Formats: sequence, C-alpha cells, structure tokens
Amino acid sequence: MERRAQTEHEILDVIARRWSSRAVDPERTLNESTLMTLLDAARWAPSSFNEQPWRYLVFDHTDPESLSKARACLTEGNAWAKAAPTLLLAVAKEVFTKNGKPNRHHMHDTGAASISMALQACSMGLLFHQMAGYDRAKARELFGIPAGFTPVAMIAVGYPLADDRMDPDTRERYTSPRSRLPIANIASRGSWDSTLM
Repeated sequence: MERRAQTEHEILDVIARRWSSRAVDPERTLNESTLMTLLDAARWAPSSFNEQPWRYLVFDHTDPESLSKARACLTEGNAWAKAAPTLLLAVAKEVFTKNGKPNRHHMHDTGAASISMALQACSMGLLFHQMAGYDRAKARELFGIPAGFTPVAMIAVGYPLADDRMDPDTRERYTSPRSRLPIANIASRGSWDSTLM
C-alpha cells in the first residue's frame, strides 16, 4: 500500500514513500541476496571517525529457534511483528575501537545505519519497521550481547501484506494521510528561540 508523504518541499521519492507499516506478509521470506543488500546499505552509512559502531543480529527462517526467541522479546504492543519473517536487532558499540574511549555518537550512528537500511528496503518494496518495544535485558541475555554494546531497536522486515489480505480496520487506518510537524517546529536559524523565516 502506497502512503506517500505530503511534503512541504520536493524531497527524494524514496524518503517520501518510506513509512512504518505493520501489515507484513508472514508467508514471504527474504532471500539471502535481499538480506545481504539491506545489510550492505547499513554498512555504508556515515559514522563518527568511521567507527561503524552498529551491529545487527539477524533472526529468520534459517534458524527458527533464534527467531522464536527474538519474537518472545517483543512487547505486547508489538505482537503484530511476530508475523514478520525476519527480525533484526540493532546494537551499538559504546566505545571507540582505536582508544577504548566512550563514543558519544554510537546511538546516532547506529540510527544512521538503520535509516540507510530502511531507505534501501523501501526502494526494494519491503516493509521495514523499527521498534523500541522489546525487552532489552532479555535480548541481551538470550543472544549473548556483551557489556559495552547497547541494544537499540528491534526491526521487523518483510514484504507488505497485499491490500486485499488486510482486515478492513487496518486497510482504513492505512489510507489516512500521514503527518509530521511543520519545518518551523523542528528547525531554527542562529539560536534556539529564533525562527527560520
């Protein structure tokens, strides 16, 4: 289902088309080439001092037991994502490799890698939905995430469910216009209390 944003200015089409659908097709799995393409998009994101602090744990049909464990980490509000054929867990390395000092940009840079992947997924017709609603402590324990790494977001990846397979409530909700704060609410020129215009 197309939900192109009504933007204030002309932006790249892939950015205007990207949105976080929850209507995922549980029967269509990603092939290895598609998965590797998404991960390669993340790999080429910018980062402070080229540290590349992001790590992604992949859970899919190739390891049903791990996929089941990842699904068990989701909160009740994200139970819909248990239908996703692939889940990713974005994790951020907290310190710089070169000197062991704290990298205060580790979360920002991991977010940049994830949005690179999200835009790649959109360009390929895939659903890509990042979620804060999961049990971080449980994920850390289940998947052996070591100290010095922060679990950031669980991500559902798959193919969108065809419109004719959506229940009527979902279809109606997804036909409503998308919205964002206006530019004037998110940017100022020169100082915090100034305006752009």
